[in-house]
Amino acid sequence: MQEFTKLAVEAALEAGEIITKHSGMDKKIGFKDDVNLVTEVDRLSEEAIIKIIRREFPDHGILTEESKERKPESDFKWVIDPLDGTTNYAHNLPVYCVSIALEEKGKIILGVVYNPNLDELFVAEKGNGAYLYKEKGMSINKRKISVSHEHELGKSLLATGFPYDIRTSRINNLNHFTNFYKKCQAVRRMGAAALDLCYLAMGRFDGFWELKLSPWDMAAGSLLITEAGGKVTDFSGGPFNIYMKEILATNGKIHRQMVDVLKDR
Repeated sequence: MQEFTKLAVEAALEAGEIITKHSGMDKKIGFKDDVNLVTEVDRLSEEAIIKIIRREFPDHGILTEESKERKPESDFKWVIDPLDGTTNYAHNLPVYCVSIALEEKGKIILGVVYNPNLDELFVAEKGNGAYLYKEKGMSINKRKISVSHEHELGKSLLATGFPYDIRTSRINNLNHFTNFYKKCQAVRRMGAAALDLCYLAMGRFDGFWELKLSPWDMAAGSLLITEAGGKVTDFSGGPFNIYMKEILATNGKIHRQMVDVLKDR
C-alpha cells in the first residue's frame, strides 16, 4: 500500500500545482452540455496524473472523467477526477480539488484528495484509517480524522449537489433539498462532491446525499468516510458501490434519519 499511496500523493500534488498555476488566468472553456463545463486545465491535470501512474504501473486500468476507460481487464483500476469542481474553477471560485482512488477487484483500497486552495491533503488506506496532511511552517502536520458526533438531524449541517440535467429531468434532487432544509440546521451546495465527502470525513459536515454522480466523484471520498468512522449507502440504506447513481454518506449517527427523509418523494 505504501507504494500505491506514495504514487497517488505525488500525482495529486503535481496536478494541484498545475491547477494552481492556471488559476485566475483566462481559461479555454468547453461545454459538454448546457451546464457541464470542461477546461484545458482538466486535461492537463489528467495527463500529468496518468503519466505518473503509467511510469510505475503501466498495466493498471485507468478510469477518468475526461478519457475512456483503459485496460479494464486489470485487477487494479485507478479512478481519477483531475479537477472536481470545474465550474467553480472556471469562475475563479476557490472550491475544487483533485481526487484519485485505487480499486482492486471491485473494492476501493486507496483514496487521495488534494485541495490546493487550503493545501489540505486527505489520504485513506483501507483498514488503516483516514488522515489529513497539511503544511505547517517548515513541516507537514499529519492528523487522524474522524466524522462528527452529532446525533440529531435537526442540528446537522448537510451537503448536496444537483445533476447536470437539472433543466430537463424531473429527477433533479430539488424535492430532497426542500425536504432536508426543513428538517436540518442548514444545507450547503459546494459544487465539488469529492471535497464534500472529505469535509464529512473530518466532521465539517454531518451528512451528504446526491444522485447521478460518476465513479470518480465518489471513489476516494467514500473510502475516506468509512475509514473515518462514517457510513456510506444508497438512499435506502442498502449496500453502496461507486458505480451506483446515488449516495448517502453520514457520520453514522444520523443515517437512519436521513434515509427516512429520502423516502419522502
